[in-house]
Amino acid sequence: MKKLFLVALAVIGFGLHANAQERKNAIGLRLGDSDGFGTEVSYQRYLDSKHRLEFDLGWRSRRNFDAYRLTGLYQWVWNIDGGFNWYVGAGGGVAQVSFDDDFPGNDDTETYLYAAGDIGIEYDFDFPLLLSLDFRPEFGFGDVNDDVDLDIALGVRYQF
Repeated sequence: MKKLFLVALAVIGFGLHANAQERKNAIGLRLGDSDGFGTEVSYQRYLDSKHRLEFDLGWRSRRNFDAYRLTGLYQWVWNIDGGFNWYVGAGGGVAQVSFDDDFPGNDDTETYLYAAGDIGIEYDFDFPLLLSLDFRPEFGFGDVNDDVDLDIALGVRYQF
């Protein structure tokens, strides 16, 4: 009986210890765009409590073009109060845009690079949900996109 009690106590202790550890990853969706609606699958990897990496794979589709994008950001995170945090980040990405012309066989595809900044606010719930609202200015380099794109999005991520 004594051994069973010690084993049960050890299992409960390990379970509480594992539950108390900080979450290191988050995956979910980032919904928004500067000129309509776009979706990105978003992955965050915490390096420590104040720094993380974010990778987003996005796609956008309009009447006359389709775009695919891969963005990478390094972010600094500061706690405001309780579960509220704010963050800033810098990074860049690559995108491919396919334009649909009115004439068959005359479609055009362009690839371009962009630099990106990021500033936002987030709420980290007691259960594994992270909601965020961010603003991401993007500076394009290339023939198809050589201007500034101002992207605003809502993020919904599961933490593990």
